[in-house]
Amino acid sequence: MRATRIPLIALATLGGLLAVPVSAQSTGLEDMVGARAGQAENGVRARGYELIRADRGDDRSYTYWWSASRRQCVTIATMDGRYASVTPTLPPDCGKIASSDRGRPDTAYPSRPAYPPPYRPSDDRRGDGYGRAPSIAGRQVTLGLVCFGDGSRDGLATGTQWQWNSQRDRYEYGSYTESRREMFDASLMLQLWDGGGRIRLPKSLIPPINSRGDNGWWDLYDVQPDRDTITATYRLNGFNKPRITIDRRAGRITVQGLSSYGFRGRCDQLGGPNRF
Repeated sequence: MRATRIPLIALATLGGLLAVPVSAQSTGLEDMVGARAGQAENGVRARGYELIRADRGDDRSYTYWWSASRRQCVTIATMDGRYASVTPTLPPDCGKIASSDRGRPDTAYPSRPAYPPPYRPSDDRRGDGYGRAPSIAGRQVTLGLVCFGDGSRDGLATGTQWQWNSQRDRYEYGSYTESRREMFDASLMLQLWDGGGRIRLPKSLIPPINSRGDNGWWDLYDVQPDRDTITATYRLNGFNKPRITIDRRAGRITVQGLSSYGFRGRCDQLGGPNRF
């Protein structure tokens, strides 16, 4: 990617990166990050993984690998011909049945209504607790998601090199600062209710100039659910209003804002299947 040079000036401190793994279980492939994709595939197979499927994103591709001995599904993101990340994920992402579901029939997900169905009101599910649907300011949450993936934003890099000084008519060794796209692992959370919702962002997706949010949460606007997708926007600041697109069949999410700001990942539904 082409880098744009800017003068070395005092700059606002960027937020720290946040990396949240899907599982603490080792994949045995952690050392593959940075390897050339074509050469590394044989190494992945040699460690007991088989290729299940592949997806193509805007600037990277995703391959899904399954290890029968580990009962482990792994997502490998490839960018610029190299493995950018190795992320453990759930067996259903590789078309396999989770360990707790072995022996049960592998039934397809039933057809869904246009808007995510509410939780069953069989009990008073208003408070915190495992498996309970929270109520936010009197609004019942109908869909809760935790999404893991890769984020990007505009970043800054500094270094030293020889540069031409036209005023002094000679080369001089000095420092420089350039803007470039930064990639990182991240996770985010979403809560949707009838007519609205909110999103919780990691620090790595919050720029120094922002609308502050509410304890890390940003309100969602223009929430448009249909049978296959859910779209919405949030106001990060006066200029950047990222758009969210959720693929309900694939369980994937895309967030796209100005310039390099964005996020791509896979979502887990709280208290339900990975496809919603």
